[in-house]
Amino acid sequence: MGVLAAVVVVSAGVGPVSIAPATVAKILASADPSPLTYDAARTSRVIVLDVRLPRIVLAALVGFALATAGVVMQGFFRNPMADPSIVGVSSGAAVGAVATIVLPIAFPLGLELQGAAFTSAVITAFGVYLIATRDGHTPTATLLLAGVAVQTFLGAIISLLLLHSGQSLRRVVYWLMGHLGGTTWTEVRVIAVVVPPLFVLLLAYARDLNVLLLGEEDARTLGIEVERTKRLLLAASSIVTAAAVAVTGVIGFVGLIVPHAMRLVVGPDHRVLLPASALAGASFLVATDTLARSGPTEIPVGIVTAALGAPFFLYLLRSQEVTQL
Repeated sequence: MGVLAAVVVVSAGVGPVSIAPATVAKILASADPSPLTYDAARTSRVIVLDVRLPRIVLAALVGFALATAGVVMQGFFRNPMADPSIVGVSSGAAVGAVATIVLPIAFPLGLELQGAAFTSAVITAFGVYLIATRDGHTPTATLLLAGVAVQTFLGAIISLLLLHSGQSLRRVVYWLMGHLGGTTWTEVRVIAVVVPPLFVLLLAYARDLNVLLLGEEDARTLGIEVERTKRLLLAASSIVTAAAVAVTGVIGFVGLIVPHAMRLVVGPDHRVLLPASALAGASFLVATDTLARSGPTEIPVGIVTAALGAPFFLYLLRSQEVTQL
């Protein structure tokens, strides 16, 4: 929590107008609205609270969500290579978002792109689950293979839409890279309604997730309702991922790398690993987004997370730190 607070303070001071961390801390800690003057203090307050803070809070929530889903998926599949998009959530969100950009599709509530991305992501996840389920039983291996097949199919649809995107191509590519530009408090409120309650639910099932690592037969012997628990874990983690991807686009490696790193630090107990990874994911995405917007030209944060995450993952592979759970 202390690391996240420090990263937020530093991030809020970075930009075309540099603000000292001490000044940022005072602005964030102050509950007393200052008079509407136009001096330097008032300007700094507006920059921090109205311009930079919504983006920082959204980055923290998205990193929190992706890392949480990554921990659950790796435990669910008992596979350290699993990530939040393994059941097609990201590909499903991409189809909805790209279709909304390219085609004249109207969506209610004034959140056309985000609403379509979230809806298609959730439908994809539950579709994969239904494909993999037979007689009330869902083998994880079948679920994994179904997810791969559906992702491949949705990738073909995205490619087809790209061919017909015309002048929308730049916007489509920018969304697919993952970005946090243009964030408002509306996006923050949308994801804040979804992520924290589902995190509490997943944390309540952390012990059950520990037991599932022993194998489904052992879990049944110990009194776990395996299929019901698997459905709940899959549904909650998929919805959390869908909410994150819907508002920011596809941001890779956060849900894959952060759980690995935190597992090496705090161990495999999900009662500790889940909150530690969530906070680390929030800190990581705030830091990488700060890096993405600190140069002369802002770049999508998904590029930065991939550039940092891929070498770290290869290092883990070479050092044999990636092992079967």
